[in-house]
Amino acid sequence: MTATLNDAPPQAPAEPTSTRSANSASRGKFDSSTLLAIFVGLVAIALTLGPILYLIVGGFRSQQNLATNPTGLPDPWMWANYADILKDSTFWRQSLNSLIVALGTTIGVVLFGTMAAYPLARYRFKGRELVYLVFVTGLMFPLTVAVLPLYFMIRSLGLTGSLWGLIVPQIAFALPITVIIMRPFLRAIPRELEEAAFVDGVTRVGFFWRVVLPLARPGMITVGVLAFIGSWNAYLLPLLLLTGPQTGMTLPLGVTAFQGQHASATTLIMAYTSLSMVPALIFFLLLERRIVDGLTGAVKG
Repeated sequence: MTATLNDAPPQAPAEPTSTRSANSASRGKFDSSTLLAIFVGLVAIALTLGPILYLIVGGFRSQQNLATNPTGLPDPWMWANYADILKDSTFWRQSLNSLIVALGTTIGVVLFGTMAAYPLARYRFKGRELVYLVFVTGLMFPLTVAVLPLYFMIRSLGLTGSLWGLIVPQIAFALPITVIIMRPFLRAIPRELEEAAFVDGVTRVGFFWRVVLPLARPGMITVGVLAFIGSWNAYLLPLLLLTGPQTGMTLPLGVTAFQGQHASATTLIMAYTSLSMVPALIFFLLLERRIVDGLTGAVKG
């Protein structure tokens, strides 16, 4: 009997009751907070995607179905609503105009914004912070205040009704946020890298094009995506500057013109609006992770 007791493996000391209670309460608290976070996230997703999904699905309805059963699924599914719009040459022309303006604005914003942020981040000169403050102040300058003088300026240059007359001011209004985002990226580049490049005979301009731009690519992608989406969705400036036929309009103006022509065809308007937002939505979803990485790098810088 004694040998049996001596051979038994030693038992671990019992965990105090207070410790077990604390761990259980901690797990319960963690689980509650997790469930609350999941619930809040689902509500946010529903509030964000709900109107978009309803708009897209609404484009497949008939007018009668929308009036009798606005919250149910389409019955029948009217694929002709989207097909008729895709067959319309005006829609494709407006899409091309929006693409040209968005790409031109994006290229100009990324290039000129990075060039403006480079000396503000890398060089020390008198009045540097004052110049940076001017860009920061530009964020607080409302577009509506500049509408009238901007229109007279564009008209004096003979660019009214042209896409270039829209691209140039959109670049100007997007530069402040671009400089603010790009400055931390460019400042975070090690000085030793710049000194080594100068020792190898690289000029300041060569260092900017061959070293700075590749290293600042995450920030450039971020500001590029923001500029593209902002330009694609712009309404006030195109309304002011793009005067002329519908074939010279961008898609946001095209949606308004289409709504005026088909005021009683709500489902067609929903289909037209859905198609107009698809390119920007796809562009954003493809580069969404790059945007987050770029903004994270800007904060760390």
